[in-house]
Amino acid sequence: MTSTALALVTVSYGSDDALAALFASLCDATTHPLLIVAADNLPGTGRAKEIVSATGGSYLPMTSNRGYGGAINAAVATLPPEVEWVVITNPDVTFLPGSIDTLRRTAESDARAASVGPLIRNDDGTVYPSARAVPSIRVGIGHGLFANIWPGNPWTARYHADTATDRPRAAGWLSGACLLVRRSAFEAGGGFDEGFFMYFEDVDLGYRFAKNDWHNIYQPAAEVVHTGAHSTSGSSVAMVRAHHRSAERFISKKYSSPVMWPVRTALLAGLRLRSLVAERRSRRGERTTSELVRERRRRSGREFE
Repeated sequence: MTSTALALVTVSYGSDDALAALFASLCDATTHPLLIVAADNLPGTGRAKEIVSATGGSYLPMTSNRGYGGAINAAVATLPPEVEWVVITNPDVTFLPGSIDTLRRTAESDARAASVGPLIRNDDGTVYPSARAVPSIRVGIGHGLFANIWPGNPWTARYHADTATDRPRAAGWLSGACLLVRRSAFEAGGGFDEGFFMYFEDVDLGYRFAKNDWHNIYQPAAEVVHTGAHSTSGSSVAMVRAHHRSAERFISKKYSSPVMWPVRTALLAGLRLRSLVAERRSRRGERTTSELVRERRRRSGREFE
């Protein structure tokens, strides 16, 4: 195996088309040798193994679906010891020219850099706020309690305030959709917490890096495009529920001490209220969509298809 200090790991879940576009974009993203490992949470379907093998990468079929974080951890564990820098990315990301090299240069310029994240564009060209602060107790409680019933509240405004996308800066956490990590820091902290099956594993990772005096750095000179969460398509109610359960886990970890019980209780109560409201809205939306489909079929004589 060719010695390399740089690797890219990703997770497939029926992601054939996305993987092909991702790998095609890597040719101009770095001038360094790049070791590729793709973990597959849905093996035995599609052409993921064939697509990965065509790049010279390693295909890792998972024996069970451990979620995004669990699959990334498994992929990183297969890397040879000389790999110190690891690009972690969703499969539905494409890299602009030079982006990986820019991330690496930024990381190597700071001896305490544990993660560096790029500017992430949505496929419509808008910028996704991928670098955020971990909210304080006051902001967290206000946002958790009032975000859905009082959208303009000052705590939610503060939560979304520190999202500048036009300059390099420190961040509390970086989006797990795409980031470069220092492997030694990643593994010393246990990698992603696999208790987060979906959502918040990146918030938790960035928070733990900072607690251990590592730095999370946002670098907009590196740019990628995220085409969308194709692997999480399905019931919107289920997605809402999963998001809020992961938020509850993060809060329970962050405020785990007995003296923080009042804070933890208030935040969890707010999240559960938000979850109920959001789930109800999602159900209404799903019913509306279903009714529209039935009406269109009725009008076209396909009611019983």
